Amino acid sequence: MSRVPALRILTPVAIALAAVPATLAAQPGKQQEAPPPPPPPYAWVADLAVKAPMVIDATISDAAKIKGPEAAGVPPGYARYYLTVDVTALIRAPGALPPQLGYVYDAKLDSSGKPPKFKKARILLFARPVAGMPGQIQLVTPTAQFAWSPAGEAMARSLASAVASPDSPPAVLGIANAFHAAGALPGEGESQIFLKTTGHPISLSVTRKQDQPPVWTVSLTEVVENALPPPKRDTFLWYRLACGLPRALPAETLSGLESADSDALQADYALILAGLGPCRRS
Repeated sequence: MSRVPALRILTPVAIALAAVPATLAAQPGKQQEAPPPPPPPYAWVADLAVKAPMVIDATISDAAKIKGPEAAGVPPGYARYYLTVDVTALIRAPGALPPQLGYVYDAKLDSSGKPPKFKKARILLFARPVAGMPGQIQLVTPTAQFAWSPAGEAMARSLASAVASPDSPPAVLGIANAFHAAGALPGEGESQIFLKTTGHPISLSVTRKQDQPPVWTVSLTEVVENALPPPKRDTFLWYRLACGLPRALPAETLSGLESADSDALQADYALILAGLGPCRRS
């Protein structure tokens, strides 16, 4: 007499395990990769981009600590290294570069006094060439590099493009002059503030009308009527204004004005600064 094979009863846990794909079950110890670090603040990177003729995507292949007189001037909490990198891409450069470059870098140490892990780290660096030494570069500041990430690369490329464009807003040096014209009705009026720049003109306007919120605009030409709305944060025009404008109108700009016009100008300038927000570099 033939025997009927016994039925195997699967528990819910066993059923769930049986449903796991073999490729996943075979790799129980594999860990997910850590997400890429966020990029530094836009203004900090923009400060580097406007100084750097070279913006490079690279991977560190070697790091040698520098000691003795060559490490003079390193701030507390930092250590000086000579880094060798393999170039991944030139985001901005005056010409072709060797595939491998070397430079000096001041690395921030952790709470235990240890430097970051250099080997195989992918970075974005901001540098200038060294005359007569094609394989050597110099960072525009001792710490002008940061860990690569998709967002960081996109920011670096956007800034490199903005810096190179002849149509980009110039640096703001200060306030050239300003005036206020009162409107026909109480509370109405318009302020215009003209800026000193390293290039083409920039002017700011604030218009106030009864029962409406004030509106401010920015013009990048001598024709004030061709005005733009306030720039979005973390754009190159925002950087030029938020990081270049003085925190208050200078006294010489306000001298000779009627008290009411001076008060209106200062209030409108404060409105612009509040709209831009702080220029954070850290």
